[in-house]
Amino acid sequence: MGPAIHPSAVVDPGAKLGANVRIGALSYIGPEVEIGDGTIIGPHCSVTGPTRIGSDNRIVGHAAIGGDPQDKKFKGERVELVIGDRNQIREFVTVNRGTGGGGGITRVGSDNMLLAYTHVAHDCIVGNHCVFSNNTTLAGHVTVEDWVITSGFSGAHQFCRIGAHAFIGMGVLLSGDVPPFTMMAGDPTGRPRGINSEGLKRRGFDAARISAIKRAYRTLYMAGLPLAEAKQQLSEQAQSSDDVRALLQFIETGERPLQR
Repeated sequence: MGPAIHPSAVVDPGAKLGANVRIGALSYIGPEVEIGDGTIIGPHCSVTGPTRIGSDNRIVGHAAIGGDPQDKKFKGERVELVIGDRNQIREFVTVNRGTGGGGGITRVGSDNMLLAYTHVAHDCIVGNHCVFSNNTTLAGHVTVEDWVITSGFSGAHQFCRIGAHAFIGMGVLLSGDVPPFTMMAGDPTGRPRGINSEGLKRRGFDAARISAIKRAYRTLYMAGLPLAEAKQQLSEQAQSSDDVRALLQFIETGERPLQR
């Protein structure tokens, strides 16, 4: 079946809509927008381009997708937003396109949930299977890896990275990188509170993997070691653990300090 477009919606002739796409009442779909098969755009949404949205996404009412980056340096250059498949994007979510100076693209992966009032700013890279709770705010150039959960009213400073399987507590405002597997809590400045062991169990991590991650966490955050010495010990632990190896690689490739 072709797309189903409400009579009050406005779809630019330059937009490309896949099979079974539905566009709700009073929504606007601009030029250079591509929407994949089975995606539903609710009422009162705006999708402006250049934006590519994959298949089977559900974008609920009043979301603003693909807007210009909120950056003073933006001068109208051609920049993009790319969204994957099977995402849920709830009420009043805003996701901006990239900037010319920041790589020109904002990316959101697949199977994510962006709850009400979430903001994903220009040049952010979001992985897969993430949950951003209500009012989560990402500044520009933030990277969020797979399986991250952020609680309500949390935020990340520009250029921060949040590692895979991390958990960010309610109201936490990040100004540094969060290593994989780590839980951050405390208002407003988040501090490490252990590893996200419950989340890891739900995703099939066995006891041996979780034990290795806990040992790495203690080395990094609880042993009182200078970072250089902690990294040396993590390097030794990484020889027998792929998860510790991933954590160490995350630390070594960072440009911002760790959230400690």
